[in-house]
Amino acid sequence: MKKTVQFTSPNTFLLEHGDKHFQEEGVVFTDSTVFDVFSWKMLAGNPKQALVAPNSIVLTRSMAKKYFGDQNPVGKTLRVENQETFTVTGMMEDVPANSHLSFHALVSMTTFIKWRPEIFNEWGYIDFYTYFLLPEQTDIKSLEARIPGYTSRHYPKNNNDIYTVAFEPLSAAYLHSKAQRQPGPTGSLSNVYIFSIIGLFILLIACINFVNLSTARSMERAREVGVRKAVGAYQQGLIYQFLTESILLSLAAVLLSVILIIITLPFVGEIAGKPFTYSLLLSWKITPVLVLMPFLLGLLAGSYPAWVLSRFRPVEVLKGQFRSSNKGVALRKGLVVVQFSLSVALIAGTMIVYSQLRHMRSHTLGFRQDQMLVIDYGGDQKVNTSVEAIKNTLAENPAVQSISASRAVPGDFYPNGTTHIESLNGDMRSETPAMYEIDYDFIPVYEMKMAAGRPYSRSFPADDTASLLINEAAMKQYGYSNPEEIVGKRFEQWGRKGTVIGVVKDFNYQSLHKKVEPLAMRMAPAQSLNKLSLRIKTDHLSKTLKELEQTWSALVPHRPFLYNFLDQSFNTQYKQDARFGKLFAAFAGLTIFIACLGLFGLATYTTEQRVKEIGVRKVLGASVTNIVTLLSSDFVKLVLIAILIATPAVWWAMQEWLQEFAYRITIQWWMIGTAGVLSVMTALLTVSLLAVKAALMNPVKALRSE
Repeated sequence: MKKTVQFTSPNTFLLEHGDKHFQEEGVVFTDSTVFDVFSWKMLAGNPKQALVAPNSIVLTRSMAKKYFGDQNPVGKTLRVENQETFTVTGMMEDVPANSHLSFHALVSMTTFIKWRPEIFNEWGYIDFYTYFLLPEQTDIKSLEARIPGYTSRHYPKNNNDIYTVAFEPLSAAYLHSKAQRQPGPTGSLSNVYIFSIIGLFILLIACINFVNLSTARSMERAREVGVRKAVGAYQQGLIYQFLTESILLSLAAVLLSVILIIITLPFVGEIAGKPFTYSLLLSWKITPVLVLMPFLLGLLAGSYPAWVLSRFRPVEVLKGQFRSSNKGVALRKGLVVVQFSLSVALIAGTMIVYSQLRHMRSHTLGFRQDQMLVIDYGGDQKVNTSVEAIKNTLAENPAVQSISASRAVPGDFYPNGTTHIESLNGDMRSETPAMYEIDYDFIPVYEMKMAAGRPYSRSFPADDTASLLINEAAMKQYGYSNPEEIVGKRFEQWGRKGTVIGVVKDFNYQSLHKKVEPLAMRMAPAQSLNKLSLRIKTDHLSKTLKELEQTWSALVPHRPFLYNFLDQSFNTQYKQDARFGKLFAAFAGLTIFIACLGLFGLATYTTEQRVKEIGVRKVLGASVTNIVTLLSSDFVKLVLIAILIATPAVWWAMQEWLQEFAYRITIQWWMIGTAGVLSVMTALLTVSLLAVKAALMNPVKALRSE
């Protein structure tokens, strides 16, 4: 390996400079080699030495500006947690928005070693993100082959099934990572595929519209083709002419699309939650597409109409004997069916997506999340040393019903810890469940239910250090099927020994994308607490928040009053899903709009072709309703066929999408049925406007030329 660098998970610290103090969340510890591995630009300071000494910190440009304005921050100091002083040794550019790493400051790893030296001798401590550079042409498979020997040298044999080491290229981190956690946001490859397919659907529908309208109106150009052929034009030359026209139309469409992109890009970026810039239009990936698209789409959409128009026989055309063939009518009907099959699929897909999102927000999670105010104090040790007194003072507010302290709350980051519990045969079985560190009040405040045993209680002094709670998933992980059986069994965990005193009913402490995983809930050492959870009355919320902030400022004057409501913060896990739903609905609406434009154009032409027929029918006594039914029925039949085709396809596709969720809805018949009804109504509305106009026309005008 050429270079290696490690990062810790993001930490939360209270940083102060003068009268400015902020609780910063994006602070990570890292090695001094970080700027050798990554190409971030250092704006001030020496990248080789910036993170060598303990208590050194490198700030991003935006964070440096927050504390020091436009001054050079190098050499200045920041007070950390009112305990230590960090020296600013560098200022770097802000981390790009499209990076999978997300932080605001880098602290030297030697600082972390000084604070927690014991973990650097523990091979089981794995809370690091490790990156390394390999020489060119290195065979990664040969490196992977050496891993089993590496793990067997450093891990106990009974833990070989727990710890594994795997490699993945940095380019795969955002869309293709198999790691359970990443230090920044990750994307969804399936969403990329879905929206790419929808984009192709839209292009296909646009091409279908062009083919339909071009072939439907072919009679208007039949005489032109006849005259050209009569004076010596060849079929090949006519094909080139019509293809050129198609390409020029496509080119005009691309130019118009660029204008629309410039206008709508901020709006699309807001929906997608991604910062799009206009410079993307000039990137080497986009520019060739914009150049090639007019030619590819022009050829795709114009080939069939060019072939049809160029085959007209001049003698028949000039004698007025040319008529549209049944084959052309059948093709146009088939293309309409394809259009509306895609439209029905997208309408149904949108309904299913929003039903799943609604299901996630209404799903019973197994704990109380409404009216829950969470105060984040970043593990401040001054708060932790008097946390019970602070809880009691806050609880004096009449609006506070109950209060608890913990390291994390549902939806938060949590660690995993090796936990040994006595199995059914008496052996100590080792697993690594997730871990919550809580206080005595956590279970009752969150109104969690017990499957067996009891929660922690101040009536049992041993609960502080010799008791453990687990959830039902953890009980099953250790080989038990009855929660009563594991109560009283021995456990060993992070230096503690004692007995399991209870089994908590499973609750969804993480996103509903995942099933409830094994969880151990231990009494937290005072220094491990990070947050307070207050169940409050919301009758006079603004007044309550103001009073709580005043109390907090009096109790903890050095710490900002940072709070959130649990139901809102928990649902932030579904931001990407909500954005997916909005984008899906927008694309579906665009697809349906384009399909209706094509249907409107085709219906206009069909109506014009049947003007005299309509006049004759009206003279013979046909009513407006009869005429509208006559003109609409053919198109409605096509939409009904489209519904039959789309139903199995959309059911299969959305069933695959729902597999991403551990807790998902069942696709109901009415979802696709409603999509079908909406499609029929849309088609009827589109066609009926023209049909009514034609039916109300004076038949004398239609028949005058006969």
